[in-house]
Amino acid sequence: MSGPTAIDSAWLAKNPLPVHGEGTDKNSRGRVLAVGGSRRVPGGLLLTGEAALRVGAGKLMLATIASAAPLLGVAMPEAGVTALREDADGEIAGEAGGLAQESRRCDTIVVGPAISDRAAAIRLVEQLADDPPEDAALVLDAAAVACAGPLAERLASAFGGRLVLTPHLGEMAALCDCEPEEIARDREGVTLRTAERFQAVVLLKDSSTLVAAPDGRTLLRYAGGGVGLATGGSGDVLAGAIAGLIARGADPLVAAGWGVWLHGEAGAALAMANGPVGFLGRELLPQLPRLLPR
Repeated sequence: MSGPTAIDSAWLAKNPLPVHGEGTDKNSRGRVLAVGGSRRVPGGLLLTGEAALRVGAGKLMLATIASAAPLLGVAMPEAGVTALREDADGEIAGEAGGLAQESRRCDTIVVGPAISDRAAAIRLVEQLADDPPEDAALVLDAAAVACAGPLAERLASAFGGRLVLTPHLGEMAALCDCEPEEIARDREGVTLRTAERFQAVVLLKDSSTLVAAPDGRTLLRYAGGGVGLATGGSGDVLAGAIAGLIARGADPLVAAGWGVWLHGEAGAALAMANGPVGFLGRELLPQLPRLLPR
């Protein structure tokens, strides 16, 4: 295999995003369901949801713990909100009522942002794997991707070709049940093998990000948007951007490549304007539509 293909202007030109012309309504621009949040991180899901809308998705539903749901609804009036049962620890409880119904109304589901407990995350992933909505894509991030290793066959069967995993180095180690040092020694090989194992698009987030296709052979690389992106909430924004682009109609690999590029270039723009570190995850959001093709 030759080296990874760069996600650059040439790749973007060869892999354009869907175009929505005059007369397009919000439903045809796609619907995203973002599932996550916890009492410890009650607002993190807002970053994911807003990112989905900022890249052009038409409708958004946030599903989070009952105590946080009204607050998120007020903070983001553009979104619908579903209150999920929460346990004594402030995490989404098992058998989250209403999730299956909401998932069937959406084009893309993103699960994991701002969930603090892996047990809570794996319950949600199992629920979706056992009762997958027809044709919807699934993006797993943060705790939801770190816990997904034992569910590889079930996820591949339920969402094969429509699944995106977004681990950083530590989450990839958890996903593969190995030490982070093993991942670091063979980043490209591990990313490709994981993509084939899950029949998923897999991003390995690092100072440079790798994106592997489900065939286990195609590999992309983005050189990185700078050290400032290593900040709380940054990954939540990336997951939402990818989900929004898929909802708009982009192929998952194209959506992942564009999402990584948009996220990185937003970081680079903020670094240029404000300095290399110190900008916030939420400050990436207004940059996203400015970077989209016109």
